[in-house]
Amino acid sequence: MICDNITAADGRLYFAGQDVTALAQQYCTPLYLMDEDKIRENCRTYLAAFQKHFGDKARPLYASKAASFKRIYEIMKEEGMGIDVVSSGEIYTALQAGYDLGQAYFHSNNKTDEDIRYSMEHGIGYFVADNVEEIRAIEAEAARRGIRQKVLLRLTPGIDPHTYEAIATGKVDSKFGSAIETGQAEEITAFTLAQPHVELMGFHCHVGSQVFAEDVFERAAVIMLEFVADMKKKLGYMAPQLDLGGGYGVRYVESDPHLDVDVKVAQVADAIKRTCARLSIEMPEIHMEPGRSIVGAAGMTLYTVGTVKRIPGYKNYVSVDGGMTDNPRYALYQANYTCLLANKMDEKADFTCSVVGRCCESGDIIQQGVQLPGSVGRGDILAVCTTGAYNYSMASNYNRLPRPPIVMLRGGREHYVAVERESFADLCRNDR
Repeated sequence: MICDNITAADGRLYFAGQDVTALAQQYCTPLYLMDEDKIRENCRTYLAAFQKHFGDKARPLYASKAASFKRIYEIMKEEGMGIDVVSSGEIYTALQAGYDLGQAYFHSNNKTDEDIRYSMEHGIGYFVADNVEEIRAIEAEAARRGIRQKVLLRLTPGIDPHTYEAIATGKVDSKFGSAIETGQAEEITAFTLAQPHVELMGFHCHVGSQVFAEDVFERAAVIMLEFVADMKKKLGYMAPQLDLGGGYGVRYVESDPHLDVDVKVAQVADAIKRTCARLSIEMPEIHMEPGRSIVGAAGMTLYTVGTVKRIPGYKNYVSVDGGMTDNPRYALYQANYTCLLANKMDEKADFTCSVVGRCCESGDIIQQGVQLPGSVGRGDILAVCTTGAYNYSMASNYNRLPRPPIVMLRGGREHYVAVERESFADLCRNDR
């Protein structure tokens, strides 16, 4: 199996030690499952690796956009994780969970004036500012409140992580950040240092998502530290913090490599320490922003099979009762997934098909080239693995379909509803 929390016994699929067919019968489908124990384990792995390799002040920040709902923020609070947020909606959700926003970093390339007011009103710890216009807006709001607001500046180091084009964000021509190569990073640094109500705490970058390449974060760290040293020399400013963003990949299919977090963090730390020594600068407080690698493999989505369409000499389709409304990632960038027939794990998977959704949309595809048992038919339970990241958070009501619930699993036997299934009434709640 692609993850250690997925097993099979007696022809049934088990996730986090629990029979998913039984869970589908109890909670109905489509259904998101989340392994709470795996989420906590991943948090602790990052926290331990950071303290070991970066020192006591370093801290991983959970990237909320991967999966944002109240229970996840409660878990992050309990595990001592920082968070990053990208909207007032994520901030509101974190507040409802009792999370201390002083530990939060607010991203986004286009924060509105209302976003800035709302987040300051609720004590946001840090803005990760994307451009000069945003610094002006933060300065104005902080001046109005008589405070000095902490910020980091998002820079683009010019790194191509060789990942999906849609999620590569570290190149010079990205919509995010100020480019080092063009001189704009130096300009925004000087401008920010001149603002009386803004306290510049350091720099941030993010090179992309689903990164496995050995040296992507090391290359980014070297470029960013060289910029830090340059700003110390030119402007007399030494950055207290350096945030290298997130993006470590997870295994969606068997061909994806395994990723050892402790080893990867050690490699980044080694590059940082060597570079700081070469440049004769002290090592900043290091942050990174794991999201997918915290929750991705901790998720699974269950569907009930409906129509099975066989076109002799062409292809086969297996339709399920969900689709791009609960998982748009294939439609967006042809993301890979492992699909399993949860109630027939003891049967040979020799039937090649496309797993498709129920939407009136030809692009409503979960995965193509899937191997399932030839007996697949109406009423079977199909599981899609590694759906904890960017599935619920990107879900929609397209075709007026209610979003599924999230059921949390823990201890090998407990399960509880963290997010209720939407009703038809929910679909019309805001209609007038």
